Amino acid sequence: MSSPVPPPPEPPFLSMHTAVVLLTAVVIGLIIGGLTFLSDFSAPRAALAGLGASGLSVPMLRSLIR
Repeated sequence: MSSPVPPPPEPPFLSMHTAVVLLTAVVIGLIIGGLTFLSDFSAPRAALAGLGASGLSVPMLRSLIR
């Protein structure tokens, strides 16, 4: 008798492309947020600038990173 065939491996939660795009967007958001905080020492403005930069960078990074 032959051994039973193992089930196929489960697909990853995120593809490598998605992980790289999201990680790069987070880094961009952290840099922009940090620079904004250093310019006017306002945490809410820095948080909004960082979130906006990371959110707006995702579509561009998605098309640039292939």
